[in-house]
Amino acid sequence: MSDTTLYERIGGKDAIDAAVDIFYGKVLADERIKHFFDNTDMDEQRKKQKRFLAYAFGAPVKYEGKDMRTAHAHLVERGLNDDHFNAVGENLVNTLIDLKVPQDMIDEVVALVETTRDDVLGR
Repeated sequence: MSDTTLYERIGGKDAIDAAVDIFYGKVLADERIKHFFDNTDMDEQRKKQKRFLAYAFGAPVKYEGKDMRTAHAHLVERGLNDDHFNAVGENLVNTLIDLKVPQDMIDEVVALVETTRDDVLGR
């Protein structure tokens, strides 16, 4: 494992910005999950996601957003489940593949995302 953060290895702010923008394009086109974003300000959502991923990937920033359980509680009330979580993960992986991120970094991202499953799903 390198001493550099995933944030640095993946390409920093520009890479995160590109990935989030492509990712939400995929999510909003995905019939399995797009309805969860019907009443979402997507500009604000993209900003939040970019800040969160920068923090989660090791950028020298402080994340001050809601915790995963709180941020997703309203979606759990609307039926958010493992199938939806998996669909989001699939879209994320496909985004990273599109951006030609090496498989070892994709695996690292997937492992990190997986640590949030129970909180996102309110368990």
